[in-house]
Amino acid sequence: MNTTVAPAPLTLNEGYFARRNWGDWAFALLAVAGAVFAFQRYHAAMDVYEKGILAAAVPAVVWLGWFWRPLRHLMLVVAAFSLLAIVSYDGDLRRGDTVFWLKYFLSSQSAILWMSMLFFMSTAFYWIGMFARGQAAVFEGLGSKIAWVAVGLALVGTMVRWYESHQIGPDIGHIPVSNLYEVFVLFCWMTALFYLYYEAQYRTRAMGAFVMLVVSAAVGFLLWYTLVREAHEIQPLVPALKSWWMKLHVPANFIGYGTFSLAAMVAFAYLIKQQAAEKRWYALTPMWLLGMALCFVPLAFRQRNLAEAGGSYWFGYAIVAALIVGGILLGRRRIAERLPSFEVLDDVMYKSIAVGFAFFTIATVLGALWAAEAWGGYWSWDPKETWALIVWLNYAAWLHMRLMKGLRGTVASWWALAGLGVTTFAFIGVNMFLSGLHSYGTL
Repeated sequence: MNTTVAPAPLTLNEGYFARRNWGDWAFALLAVAGAVFAFQRYHAAMDVYEKGILAAAVPAVVWLGWFWRPLRHLMLVVAAFSLLAIVSYDGDLRRGDTVFWLKYFLSSQSAILWMSMLFFMSTAFYWIGMFARGQAAVFEGLGSKIAWVAVGLALVGTMVRWYESHQIGPDIGHIPVSNLYEVFVLFCWMTALFYLYYEAQYRTRAMGAFVMLVVSAAVGFLLWYTLVREAHEIQPLVPALKSWWMKLHVPANFIGYGTFSLAAMVAFAYLIKQQAAEKRWYALTPMWLLGMALCFVPLAFRQRNLAEAGGSYWFGYAIVAALIVGGILLGRRRIAERLPSFEVLDDVMYKSIAVGFAFFTIATVLGALWAAEAWGGYWSWDPKETWALIVWLNYAAWLHMRLMKGLRGTVASWWALAGLGVTTFAFIGVNMFLSGLHSYGTL
């Protein structure tokens, strides 16, 4: 008896838009409505380029909210609190001293100070979770939640600072990415947000203890810089920065800086895990040398006579760094148990560098176009440009070796960690020790 089996019906994969639910479309509608509201209320303060950026931001925001759903909650909360602050000001910045939630929570400086404290707290909880027995998930969960709140407050502070600058004067108002104070805030929340994405993707919070160290270090510098230079005061832009290129170049640049720093801290975790079983202290010499470098780098600020406020700040900073590095080396076996596998650490390191390299490349091209407009030439071998090229070549070589020669493990980790030194000098060292056309955020 012959039997025939009917072929299985052909099924086609659902289209991208067909997979969207009502929540996705509601978020998209809110994004469009928010852009329309912003245009109607603030179009007089926008030039044609800013209007184009606002229009382009709508599909970008929608895609980000669809790509990673926690972002939509973050964006909605930030928008709500930013609008509350703007409504509370009612066009009068003096109300910042009389309205309770403005004075203590939602003015730009208050929100950024809360961000700073919460990033320190997040780092502490991540490290407590690293060593806690039986309660690790609880403490790491607290660290993660606090990091989310810190990111939210950083963004609220940034949005409100943008509004405050326009209230000071129409010729002063600008997007807050123009000086060291503002870009350090940008660096902190971008680095933390990228880490939180990887934390969700790989379902491990153990990397947070390491990544949040570099965020806390940036916060430490931010607080010192605020104390010494009163950097939180909003200042008019210098003429060369009055360009729409800045609104694109700087954020793209700091996605690069943030992800390169994230990769370096994951590389540090990789090396600690790798050497956890090493009992011979002399075999750990490279790690000790790294620790000494991390501890004594802050003293360079004192050599530059930059400790006029809070005289012993950097000395205390170096002591804290020494205690942290020493504690990591002493507790490396417990840390190694808590860290994810080598494969996960290696993959996060690679993806972070790949993302950072892509955006840093875009930022470099945008910077060249901006330079042509501002100074009449695409490249002038200014110290900042030269060091940006060095950073680019460093990570281009890293990725080439990874993709062509299968670079992995120890060498890749040490290289990524060395890249943090190169990136840090390009980011802030140039401002400290060199001068040039880019010396807008001098120390």
